[in-house]
Amino acid sequence: TTDVDPSRVLDVVIRLGRSVGPKGLAGGQVKDLECEGKGEATLDELRWIHTHKTATLLEVAVASGAILGGATPEEVSACEQFALNIGLAFQVADDILDVTQSTEELGKTAGKDIDADKTTYPKLLGLDGARAEAERLVALSKESLAPFGDRAEPLLALADFIIDRKN
Repeated sequence: TTDVDPSRVLDVVIRLGRSVGPKGLAGGQVKDLECEGKGEATLDELRWIHTHKTATLLEVAVASGAILGGATPEEVSACEQFALNIGLAFQVADDILDVTQSTEELGKTAGKDIDADKTTYPKLLGLDGARAEAERLVALSKESLAPFGDRAEPLLALADFIIDRKN
């Protein structure tokens, strides 16, 4: 970061701090624990939890790279939208894999969300509805990268991988 404007470095540090605080990872974890105790969460609560626990971390990572790389505020915003939607898609896909793959295929314990009676996207939307939601989120993430043209190819491939993965 020796050749990066110090104001950009400060912007990244501030964003990173926010991403783990009460409006980020910590807040998402608290809400997740609150919902575990009350039974089934609503779809809005589930999205809020995963926006703050999963998507926010991807959002700050992608935005940080864009900021330090010299992106304009509009480009940073497009990257943030990509990361937010891909982070949610990742979580939806993870919930789907938990009910459709074996422990051996996943490389971790399958069915743990059902065993813990956690609210998941397949539980709220059904398996087909959860798959449709993952595809919708990936489409939104790809749309946000349109301004980058061919330069976005690696991120577009990542978006496809998120919902095509088997573990």
